[in-house]
Amino acid sequence: MKKVLCVEPVIFVYVFASFLTIPLVEQFIYRRLWEQEYNSTFVSDSNVSHCEQNKSSPAYIKQKAIQEKASVFNMQLDLTRAIPSLIVAFVIVANGDRQGHKRSLLLPSVGALISGISFTAIAYFSLSLSVLFAVAFITGLFGSIATFLGGGFAYIAEECHDEKQKTTRIAVVDLIFGVVSGLAGLSSGYFLRGIGFAWTFVIASLLHVINIIYIVFFLEDTVGVSQFQHEAPVSWKELFRETVSGVYMLFKTAPYKKRILLIVLLFTFMTYFFTLLGGSSLFTLYELDEPLCWNEVYIGYGAAASTSVSLTSFLGVYLFSKCLKDIYIVFIGMFSYIGGMVMVAFAKTTLLMFLVRLPSLFSFMPIPVLRSMLSKVVLTGEQGAVFACIACLEAVTGTMSISVFNILYAATVAWFSGFSFLLSAGLCLIPLSVLCWLLCTSWNGEDLALLVPEEVSSIESADS
Repeated sequence: MKKVLCVEPVIFVYVFASFLTIPLVEQFIYRRLWEQEYNSTFVSDSNVSHCEQNKSSPAYIKQKAIQEKASVFNMQLDLTRAIPSLIVAFVIVANGDRQGHKRSLLLPSVGALISGISFTAIAYFSLSLSVLFAVAFITGLFGSIATFLGGGFAYIAEECHDEKQKTTRIAVVDLIFGVVSGLAGLSSGYFLRGIGFAWTFVIASLLHVINIIYIVFFLEDTVGVSQFQHEAPVSWKELFRETVSGVYMLFKTAPYKKRILLIVLLFTFMTYFFTLLGGSSLFTLYELDEPLCWNEVYIGYGAAASTSVSLTSFLGVYLFSKCLKDIYIVFIGMFSYIGGMVMVAFAKTTLLMFLVRLPSLFSFMPIPVLRSMLSKVVLTGEQGAVFACIACLEAVTGTMSISVFNILYAATVAWFSGFSFLLSAGLCLIPLSVLCWLLCTSWNGEDLALLVPEEVSSIESADS
């Protein structure tokens, strides 16, 4: 059977199935905690959820308590999943240079299937929420979305030899991620209202099954079977040692300018990803609370509104890359994000919450551009190592971000629920300052244009 080198369908299905369930999990936890607190069924009508807005009412105080509990519960769940998935992401993605990147796609898909089946059982049989911690840990052993995306981006980077094509395809993947996640979020509200939690989790599980079949039987690997089929199998301990050694050598053997540029770009990526994910992860809880009091359908509309941001960010990357250097595109995206978060902090009506997407139109641009910049700095054989660093940073930063912002939201929701969004906007000044340092120091225009793989070897020879 002839196989293909098209990884985009795999990313499409995985992202849709995952983001179909993410808002469901948050609402499932919120409703179960609500029912435990009130000892009654959660109420939702066609316009708003059951939401108390009278601040002097005892129900309002309980409602804020549920917001705090749900925030802390989500943080604990993410930590449980992140600890094992961090090691898996680092090892599997980095070893993709030697063993191919299909494993980075297959393992998280299997883990997502296990998670979907488990959530189906928990919802259908009304099992205790504590079971979710066991499910989170087990699925973490199969990697996370960071492992999946790290493998997907490394797959594309290794396949593409033209630098402009590489930037465009990486941006296309981020477009798929944004558009499909928005469509999945929109669908989740109607799925939940039409068939309930359990059957929606069943549909997501079936999508993961389709994805696994495509990866195993139809997707070609980036490394030919003949290149490693005769290698002796290595233990996880040996594999981890080789991975750490490969990433260490990536920085040790690099010339000074390349090493500094790698570190600065990774730090910029990490800090911006921290603020972006931290602020956006609170949207569902913020929308469930007063004065918005959104129901599951409105929450789906809100998730779908992010589709426009992903689309405009992709168009921005495509158009701006024709006339601007990568670093200036990142600047534009960060300022766009700051404007959107400031607006969210003071959004108290449904209309204003939807209009938040206007100043945020280019807020997703820095992520694919920074990935592309990092990919251009290294050689073809180092793509797995650099994307393993990115995947590892995404896993660590994502977990820290969600944990920190959920704790912060729980501590501040009673007096000002928008504080976390203002903090997210303020923290974005850190990566902006780092990029300004690049522009204001000895790094000239040629340095910021980035070292393409063909230039790296000549520069290394010159430095030595």
